[in-house]
Amino acid sequence: MSGLLSTAVRRAVPVLRTQAASQRAHLYTRPAKEKIGPLETVVAMGMFSLAILGPSGWILAHLEDYKKKD
Repeated sequence: MSGLLSTAVRRAVPVLRTQAASQRAHLYTRPAKEKIGPLETVVAMGMFSLAILGPSGWILAHLEDYKKKD
């Protein structure tokens, strides 16, 4: 059984190496085309904060309701 497993691993390793070597990240290091204003930044950060903290805040605010066994 171990001989069969080691043969399968030896065959799979070169395939995995070629796939990993062919992946490329397409990164651009140029400045943005348009500047983002301070109002847009504040709105975006507010929305992200609300999306992340809103549900947990709701649960914590209604914790006593969830504890009740009706």
